[in-house]
Amino acid sequence: MSTSTIPNLTLNNGVVMPALGLGVFQSPPEETAAAVETALRVGYRHIDTAAAYGNERQVGEGIRRSGLDRDEVFIETKVWVSDYGYDNTLHAFEKSTGKLGVDTLDLLILHQPVPSRFDTVVTAYRALESLLAAGRVRAIGVSNFMPHHLDRLLAVTDVVPAVNQVELHPYFTQPAVQQANEAHGILTQAWSPIGGITFYPGWGDERRSVMQDPTIADIAAGHGKSPAQVMLRWHLQQGRSAIPKSVNVGRIAENFDVFDFALTPDELARIDALDTGVRSGPDPDQPRDAFFDLVIPEA
Repeated sequence: MSTSTIPNLTLNNGVVMPALGLGVFQSPPEETAAAVETALRVGYRHIDTAAAYGNERQVGEGIRRSGLDRDEVFIETKVWVSDYGYDNTLHAFEKSTGKLGVDTLDLLILHQPVPSRFDTVVTAYRALESLLAAGRVRAIGVSNFMPHHLDRLLAVTDVVPAVNQVELHPYFTQPAVQQANEAHGILTQAWSPIGGITFYPGWGDERRSVMQDPTIADIAAGHGKSPAQVMLRWHLQQGRSAIPKSVNVGRIAENFDVFDFALTPDELARIDALDTGVRSGPDPDQPRDAFFDLVIPEA
């Protein structure tokens, strides 16, 4: 498939980002390089990782193995909470780029809003603003920010985040978050975009996988597509970025094969109606200090 078929999204600072990317959350380091190389050979041009995933080094290796030039791959990563604070965050950039083997990042975002430590969130974001101004990153953003977190951040910083990456799938559509993002000109990016794939011990124990949903199955059958492909198409047609994760060669290719069909307005509405309002992942307002204090190794 030609990579020219990948829809692009233009961020609020004019930077262009491929709408569909490969996520590597919970991808074992020993499998990550091959998954990234496979994805880039299939046609992906956007890779999403994070310092806390412990696989930035392998993402960089996979990109190098692909043979693509640096400017052909949109690289997104995240600063972890233990590296918040102005100087710490500047150093977090050096750690991430050192592991990835690159000089610049296309998108650097703060991984959690941490309301209990919001002063460090603000200073971390100011470091992102400095990196942006210096041309070290092309765009900056946040992850897991609810509307009230955005309001707090925007009140005391200068650059509106380009992206807010949040849990978003048919069973948890976060309409208030999407509306707040849109009002501020922030792109909504979906993690766990096909739902029920990511399992967090202690969260959402009554979880049902969207992959088994009969409505999704019915729509998929009508298009000769898989449930995952239908959900990714739903995101793309509604203007979101989606970063499905997989280390399976077949699923990596399947998740990319979503540009040759379209969902009808009725089908989009049927999928929207599946929202339960119940998240599968952690609540961003819950303090998780032991988790937040995870130390990110040096490059």
